[in-house]
Amino acid sequence: MATAKVLAGARVVLPTGTVTDGRVIVDGTKIAGSAPENAEVVDLAGHWVVPGFVDMHNHGGGGASFTSGTVDEILKGVHTHRLHGTTTVVTSFVTGEMDFLTQRAGLLSELAEQGEIAGIHFEGPFISPCRKGAHDETLLRDPDPAEVRKLIDAARGRAKMVTLATELPGGVDSVRLLAEHGVIAAIGHTDATYEQTVEAIDAGATVATHLFNAMPALGHRAPGPIAALLEDERITVELINDGTHLHPAALELAFHHKGGDKVAFITDAMDAAGFGDGRYMLGPLEVEVKDSVARLVEGGSIAGSTLTLDRAFKRAVTVDRLAIEDVVRALCANPARLLGMYDTVGSLEPGKDADLVVLDEEFELKGVMRRGEWLVEP
Repeated sequence: MATAKVLAGARVVLPTGTVTDGRVIVDGTKIAGSAPENAEVVDLAGHWVVPGFVDMHNHGGGGASFTSGTVDEILKGVHTHRLHGTTTVVTSFVTGEMDFLTQRAGLLSELAEQGEIAGIHFEGPFISPCRKGAHDETLLRDPDPAEVRKLIDAARGRAKMVTLATELPGGVDSVRLLAEHGVIAAIGHTDATYEQTVEAIDAGATVATHLFNAMPALGHRAPGPIAALLEDERITVELINDGTHLHPAALELAFHHKGGDKVAFITDAMDAAGFGDGRYMLGPLEVEVKDSVARLVEGGSIAGSTLTLDRAFKRAVTVDRLAIEDVVRALCANPARLLGMYDTVGSLEPGKDADLVVLDEEFELKGVMRRGEWLVEP
């Protein structure tokens, strides 16, 4: 068992606000309410302590793909993101053949059962060819509820989210199916109208997959999905805050409408995250990463990101000037609640997993702890 520790002297972001000269007590793998006599004191004066980040939409990292990698490669990708503060990660698939996706779901469900990942997100194949982004159009299909059920069954209770273009035939029925099975129905890669989006929300959709990206722009006569997703309090919006996917004004618009409790920062990362520029495969499609921006070789569409959540955190606080408490909610508590994991992760409270991130005064990552063990020691 890990040695008990008292992390002292830092500014600690709690659900109730920021505590100056606060402390976090770690006993074994959990956050504790009181410190044992033999606890090690770690002086973190001049630092911030925030909960470990929760990424609910991530395709890979460290040169590894969650869609196609071996178990060792997947674990390498997960570890890469852990070193950047993401102590809880949902592995996301891109579009593939149904038999391939069901086979991969079985493999990834074993890693979820072992506690290495938090679950599985199917981004495709049930998406619009009009808004396919970096998905292979030849593999797309309408969201037949029977096929949706096949995927979630293959994940053996570890499916957390399915992204659908809910305007397609079977889309709304598939949303209802997902809601009945406790799986998040996310609206994304969609060409839906405002009215069609409202219908899907009423059927049980609760998330907007990377809001603004891979959907029609906001229009004054045809407001499309963005207006419906922003105005409905039942929807949490994913945002990719890498400076490429979103203009700062779009980010500000989302926070203005949704407030601090209905935004989830994600990476939408692909293999190159934490690895570097070069050529990669995203499913069957080739991607070139140049200056940390990933684009399809054919067509030039943005192909996910190379983002890590520590960079998203720093940008949100220093460039976008968001309140640090709102940023912590967007990176930790909000996705944890959506995933049904807030009883164990997402905030620094006694009884929860000792997952936390240490940042310096410039919001550079200096330490990462997962379940009481330092992965990056401050």
